[in-house]
Amino acid sequence: MSQPAARRAQPSRSRRRIKQALVLLVLLALAVLAWRYFFPAKAETPKYLTSPVTRGDVDETVLATGTLKPARLVAVGAQVSGRVLSVKFKVGDRVKKGDLVAQIDSITQENKLRTAEADLARLRAQRDEKVAILKLYGQNLARQQTMVASNAVSRIDYDTAVANVDTTKAQIAALEAQILSGKVAVDDARANLGYTRIIAPIDGTVLAVVTQEGQTVSSIQTAPTIVILGQLDTMTVNAEISEADVVKVQPGQKVQFSIIGAPDRRYDATLESIDPAPDSIRSDASISTSSTASSSSTSNTAIYYNGVFNVPNPDGSLRTYMTANAHIVLGQAKGVLTIPSSAIHGSAERGFIVRVLGKDGAVERRRVRIGLNDKVTAEVRDGLKEGEQVIAGDAAGATATRQGAGGPGSRRRPPMGL
Repeated sequence: MSQPAARRAQPSRSRRRIKQALVLLVLLALAVLAWRYFFPAKAETPKYLTSPVTRGDVDETVLATGTLKPARLVAVGAQVSGRVLSVKFKVGDRVKKGDLVAQIDSITQENKLRTAEADLARLRAQRDEKVAILKLYGQNLARQQTMVASNAVSRIDYDTAVANVDTTKAQIAALEAQILSGKVAVDDARANLGYTRIIAPIDGTVLAVVTQEGQTVSSIQTAPTIVILGQLDTMTVNAEISEADVVKVQPGQKVQFSIIGAPDRRYDATLESIDPAPDSIRSDASISTSSTASSSSTSNTAIYYNGVFNVPNPDGSLRTYMTANAHIVLGQAKGVLTIPSSAIHGSAERGFIVRVLGKDGAVERRRVRIGLNDKVTAEVRDGLKEGEQVIAGDAAGATATRQGAGGPGSRRRPPMGL
């Protein structure tokens, strides 16, 4: 190759190398950008999970679960045996006190009443007969008294006349007692006849029809139930309060509860009473002769006491045997300084401590005075200022702390809107 041709080839190769270098730089830049896009650098993990001191409301409550029942619940039963001829109402019907609920075949009771009335009439007739005989014996005795004075009759005849009068009087007295017993028998028979008409004892709603038309009921051992009535205008809740919490509650405290079907709707009531003993006392061995009875003191079963309260039910939204998730309010604080409960360390006896994170990142252990505490949010009565950052947990326990305290600067919504 000649020298001029070599000179022309050398610049061409230089330009090619420059182009290749530029392409490599572009590809490298694109690779760096792609790496940063798909694999971004991890942010520096915070050392602590913090929450600001804010103002809010705190309600300290005791949780109790109960069952809704009508304020008055009556099992309307039969006091006589017989076949049920008719049931006048169905489930859901409203009845008034005195309404005929069911009719039992009354033939047997009618016959017993007629028999009792006939027996009473027979006794009265026997008494009338004895009264007439007594009158006759009295007249004879009067004659005997006159004649015995003049020795016109023997003493034996006089004594016989006296005995006849006394015996007849005794027979009349016995008949009077039998008549009284006969009247009782008639009243019983008439009452039993009345019992064949099952009458509603209260105003209420038919909650269940236990015995259907055509069934035969027997009242020999127990009173069979025909229908169950309940007054639904007011519902009663028997809420189970654990033995650990029952010492904190007392009648007159405010109660808020919800039902499973409408957890966001709150019902207000007032705790009216607390049973002095749990239901398990019924099976206590010291007061029961049952072979299955066991002493509550040796039982491993949790002990609950019933707290009773009533709630109006004008719209009928509360139904029988619904479950009530109740919160008995022990105390309320409005517009107070609050922090997450997870930020508090210590106890009421030893004092409460919180860790405060300063603006320079320094951590200060500070003694505080805590008021109400619902286990999610606590009231701060002294020791902190609004806006200060308290440490709710360490970053290593971020997941657990977020679940327990709602995360930095957040508040878990208390149950029941409390």
